Amino acid sequence: MDAVQNPAPDESPDTPAPRAEPPRPDAPRAETRVTPMMEQYIEIKAANPDCLLFYRMGDFYEMFFGDAETASRALGIVLTKRGKHQGADIPMCGVPIERADEYLHRLIALGHRVAVCEQLEDPAEAKKRGGKSVVRRDVVRLVTPGTLTEETLLDSRRNNFLAAIVKAKPSSEHDDGRFALACLDISTGEFRLTECDRVRLAAEIARVEPGEVIVADALYEDPDVAPFLRTLPAVTPLGRDVFDGATAERRVAAYFAVATADAFGSFSRLELTAAAACVTYVERTQLGRRPPLSPPTREASGATLLIDAATRANLELMKTLGGERRGSLLAAIDRTVTAAGSRLLAQRIAAPLTDPAAIARRLDAVDAFVADGVLRSLVRDELAAAPDLARALARLVLGRGGPRDLAAIRDGLAAAVDLAARLDTAAMPDEIAAAIADLRAPDPALGRELAAALADELPLLKRDGGFVRDGYDATLDETRALRDESRRVIAALQARYADDTGIRTLKIRHNNVLGYFVEVTAQHGDKLMAPPFNETFVHRQTLAGQVRFTSVELGALEAKIASAADRALGLELDTFERLSAAVVDAADAVKAAAQALAVIDVAAALAEVAVACRFVRPEVDASLAFRIEGGRHPVVEQALVADGSPFVANDCDLSPAPRRDGEGGAGTTGSGRIAVVTGPNMAGKSTYLRQNALIVVLAQAGSFVPAARAHVGVVDRLFSRVGAADDLARGRSTFMVEMVETAAILNQAGERSLVILDEIGRGTATFDGLSIAWAAIEHLHDRNRCRALFATHFHELTALAKKLARLFNITVRVKEWHGEVVFLHEVVPGAADRSYGIQVAKLAGLPPAVIERAKHVLGVLEAEDRTSPARKLVDDLPLFAARPIPPPPADPHAEAVMQALAGLDPDALSPREALEALYALKQKARE
Repeated sequence: MDAVQNPAPDESPDTPAPRAEPPRPDAPRAETRVTPMMEQYIEIKAANPDCLLFYRMGDFYEMFFGDAETASRALGIVLTKRGKHQGADIPMCGVPIERADEYLHRLIALGHRVAVCEQLEDPAEAKKRGGKSVVRRDVVRLVTPGTLTEETLLDSRRNNFLAAIVKAKPSSEHDDGRFALACLDISTGEFRLTECDRVRLAAEIARVEPGEVIVADALYEDPDVAPFLRTLPAVTPLGRDVFDGATAERRVAAYFAVATADAFGSFSRLELTAAAACVTYVERTQLGRRPPLSPPTREASGATLLIDAATRANLELMKTLGGERRGSLLAAIDRTVTAAGSRLLAQRIAAPLTDPAAIARRLDAVDAFVADGVLRSLVRDELAAAPDLARALARLVLGRGGPRDLAAIRDGLAAAVDLAARLDTAAMPDEIAAAIADLRAPDPALGRELAAALADELPLLKRDGGFVRDGYDATLDETRALRDESRRVIAALQARYADDTGIRTLKIRHNNVLGYFVEVTAQHGDKLMAPPFNETFVHRQTLAGQVRFTSVELGALEAKIASAADRALGLELDTFERLSAAVVDAADAVKAAAQALAVIDVAAALAEVAVACRFVRPEVDASLAFRIEGGRHPVVEQALVADGSPFVANDCDLSPAPRRDGEGGAGTTGSGRIAVVTGPNMAGKSTYLRQNALIVVLAQAGSFVPAARAHVGVVDRLFSRVGAADDLARGRSTFMVEMVETAAILNQAGERSLVILDEIGRGTATFDGLSIAWAAIEHLHDRNRCRALFATHFHELTALAKKLARLFNITVRVKEWHGEVVFLHEVVPGAADRSYGIQVAKLAGLPPAVIERAKHVLGVLEAEDRTSPARKLVDDLPLFAARPIPPPPADPHAEAVMQALAGLDPDALSPREALEALYALKQKARE
């Protein structure tokens, strides 16, 4: 627990307690009187009722009343009190300024919004006004989950999007309406719009993973949408004015200072409403400051591979089912060396493309670095020196930047210049050539100016000074020299005073209350207060062991030092503002260079992983082909290689098959095929299913893939139903969740979809589950006509391959050895006849009694007539407790050995006879 003891610097801790409204003149009471400070607090809090108020008091942010109670619980800090209000103690807690970002991060992670109220003047200025004046304060910023810019509050490897959702009115009672989604990241400037239906909206939200979602109050209460919104981590309902469609275009145009939003392209009114909501919210939370957003771009529906939330979770694209990045696909292939590159790679994995030409351009970029290992190494070394340009720029534009952000711009621009010189535009594919042109967009003079101005060692905050290089500004150098020389004069004055008085322990010290003062021990205090020294030294303060004095000479010197220090800091701050303004003026070019660095970083990183992990370039076209030779799971393979084990590669061919005899001439069956995958648990079926889906994601994201060869006809929708989970908060069992996800697949999958299904129907009765799985396969084959992998333990389903033209069977091979099962992890044509569940249970450590009983039950079940009802089989079998496990049958050889052993009397045998008896027993044991 953090304890905070911090009396306010601008009033006494014993100030009378506050109350919400002024006291009645006829009934004044000390404990209900409102202090000026608390009156100011209540007024500011009333203007920000939906935020926790960080109220600046000296070196702390204080919180009072309900805010203090909430923050104390959330942050684990001590709840104290400050006076009384209407007869009750006022709860109070606070956090130190230097640790404010840490506490902000924790509050934001819990979904809170924070209003940061700063002191807008020096407390000394308030004292000059006299009376009951308090330090002027006001909110300078609203901190919300979707509007963060601080480096300490953000994950450098991922975007932090603010999203706005707008719903159109339904055109008919059977129409769920259209939605518009606007997403922007104020820390990088990205701004995207799309219009979609209800199904795609959920998939888009899952792809973007916004830090905060804003919606209209009415939509938040809409019974059709509210259940979905309640599942999102941070949803902020806002008033109708933010989502006013009539003023939307004007607000967007005003933000970007253009005459009309048509300058950015053609947008629907719904999209403009969502965009206007975003920029309005940003302006309100940033109190009028405008982050450097790129103009909004429209993402066409269908331009990216649709992956719903369940599929993303099942495939562990961005994070594992446990919520960790490690173990995900992204973590396995992320070899980027810049923060911007890592964010761009995450975007590409989250939203693979569906345009073969665009995919080919990305693959060409990767291919260029695969082919030239020396160039790839040099490029990655130079990229590693590039800081996060985009986020440094955002902080500078919003007035939150510091000297290190200017240095980030300096170093980033230098890296861009070096990289552009390294790469030959003519020899590079289109995507890299375009990036090289953007690297050259910023004026080189800006980088040179920043390099000349900034010192090598930089403070975090500009108010600390010392960030301007010596020799950059002659006036600043003179002022610094005067400041430093004055301090040396202080030391000389101390030595002279010590000689003049004969007090060798005399010191000249400084604090924020007295300024500079002469200090001697108590035994020498009377000497300085007596003639002739009292004409030079003026008594200031007496303490227990020291006496403090000043002098006219020391006061004049202090004023000179303070003036020089203040003037030096003022000159540095002027330099900072001038350099920041120059960076802001070049914002568009800096953003272009930042994006170019990210593009090159991703291409080089994907080439690095391709070479290191033996990935190949996939063939991606508009066909319905799906042919993988020697495919591997990129995450599992890395884990096995780390343990020194090989990964068994497998083929997968879901391409349209040639027609069979009697099916109407030559050609193919038209649509892709469906494979029914059988085999025991632990054999690798789930890994096989997932690896083929991940190969699609990688190929369409523009990456090489873990295979010997791959030909992928573009997939427009990817569905995966793998694994078991419940949703108890919404009243859904594991089987219910499985059925909901399966229903979504069967209702949405089309001919270009890839469907991955594992163990459909296993959560209910045997015949029910088999029936559901049977019907689902027929629907996938006849209605959806998609490419699919369908894993099952219902071996009866393999018979469907004889009736459905595009269905075929494959199985994972195993081998039995001395009663044990050996998993070969090899996928071959055919069907399994057993599931080997008992062997897997044995490996899991089930008690031997359970294993033996299971074998006995299995034998009875397999001996029964398979046409008899399952219920009869269960009823005929006695319960586990009613039938003890029979002892093993007697072995006559073992009996003979036991009898011979029982007839021996060791005490009556000589050594020779004992040895002969031992040989005889050994012979019987052999028999």
